[in-house]
Amino acid sequence: MALSLDRSKASAGLPKGLVKFWQKQGGNIGLPILGLISFLVVWQVLAWTKILALPGPIEVLANERSRYLIFHPFYYNSDLDQGLARQTFISLTRVAKGYIMAAIVGIGLGIVVGTSPKVNKALDPIFQFLRMVAPLAWVPIALAALRQNEPAAIFVIFITSIWPILINTAVGVREIPQDYKNVARVLKISKQKFFLKILLPSALPYIFTGLRIAIGLAWLAIIAAEIVMSGVAGIGFFIWDAYQQNYVTEIIVAVVYIGAVGLALDRLVAFIQTKIAPGN
Repeated sequence: MALSLDRSKASAGLPKGLVKFWQKQGGNIGLPILGLISFLVVWQVLAWTKILALPGPIEVLANERSRYLIFHPFYYNSDLDQGLARQTFISLTRVAKGYIMAAIVGIGLGIVVGTSPKVNKALDPIFQFLRMVAPLAWVPIALAALRQNEPAAIFVIFITSIWPILINTAVGVREIPQDYKNVARVLKISKQKFFLKILLPSALPYIFTGLRIAIGLAWLAIIAAEIVMSGVAGIGFFIWDAYQQNYVTEIIVAVVYIGAVGLALDRLVAFIQTKIAPGN
């Protein structure tokens, strides 16, 4: 009883809208913040005790170079010497090109494979073989075939991210309830109407599952590709350049960028799914 009185007194001076918001969203906001603080504390303790041979968050913020990166994300000196926001945007541009190509080809092929058992039997071994190749293994092949860093990087993103889209789309098409197909035959629905009204809505949850997996793989692939390719601006190149110069705090700042952008990309695809396929 006393506890509830204390809570009511504590919230008495706050706007009602803010109190209601906190009652509904407090756990969604408070728990992630608590988890983040706990992670930072553990990281700092491990750094202080020398168990972890890396600078802690305090040392990262105290370092002049990493502080400059944090507070000047858009600086520009040259193509290979620019702020992390600019480097990230360059990498995201490559990801967008490769990912859009993978989505178009992957969804199209997935529908063909899902609707035709013969095509599936013919192509499935090839797909399963190619999707097992690691993204880094494609880098020298792409460079040898395309002769330029930029198209090679986009190809690596494409070939890495296409498989979850293709496979999930094919599974979604094959999982269309047989009753839907029977009704379409009885009503003699045209192929176009069947595609728009039955096939696509039924397969959308699977398609978006593939798209969410693929965006994460695409982001990982471009970081790896930029690290391997020399003289290519991007956040992957930034990390490798900082490592060669032993700027560990800069690497940590860049890793925070990579994680934050990866999370944002995943949430963006999930948000698009809620708009295009609500309830799935």
